[in-house]
Amino acid sequence: MDKSIAKNRNERLIPEEQEAAAPVHFTGEIIVVERLRQIKEAAKYLSAQSVIGFDTETKPAFTAGMRNAHKVALLQLAAAERAYLFRLQKIGLPREITALLSNKNVLKIGAAILDDIRLLQKLNRFTPDGFVDLQKIITQYGIEDKGVKKMAAKVLGITISKRQQLSNWENAALTEAQIVYAATDAWVCREIYLNLMKRKKVCSQE
Repeated sequence: MDKSIAKNRNERLIPEEQEAAAPVHFTGEIIVVERLRQIKEAAKYLSAQSVIGFDTETKPAFTAGMRNAHKVALLQLAAAERAYLFRLQKIGLPREITALLSNKNVLKIGAAILDDIRLLQKLNRFTPDGFVDLQKIITQYGIEDKGVKKMAAKVLGITISKRQQLSNWENAALTEAQIVYAATDAWVCREIYLNLMKRKKVCSQE
């Protein structure tokens, strides 16, 4: 197929602009993992999934170039109905989770994931596999803005809130707003990917 034709088809898959009036958030079960005894059950559930959303949160640094001075505080992995938030400053990065991050059979969907992976590797060594970076595929669909919020609006027709992005992820206890935000950020990456793959399949059948 001519590349220009394929590009035009992909562009038609995404409306010019979609956006819901009120922010949408993850409504499934959210489990905050703060104890090592929770790891086995979490790893078992997530390893049984074919596609999960992936994200991390790090304590914000307001000085340029200081982000990498902080360790990753939170790892979020979300399926359709359940999301796990791993508080890494409390439990580290256990081998059951690095095994999942190295499992090519479980697709892990995120955005701008390279830095996230590098920071996780500082906690425990692993070879990443099965990762998909939305920012590397989204331009195929005529979308140039690669922010998660913009992709969610364009692909899913929803608005997500980013208000908690710069909150303190190393707090002794996460707030309800932080918990919902963190789960949503991982979940929405999964939903964007699945929607794109569905649209691509329809296009290929035309």
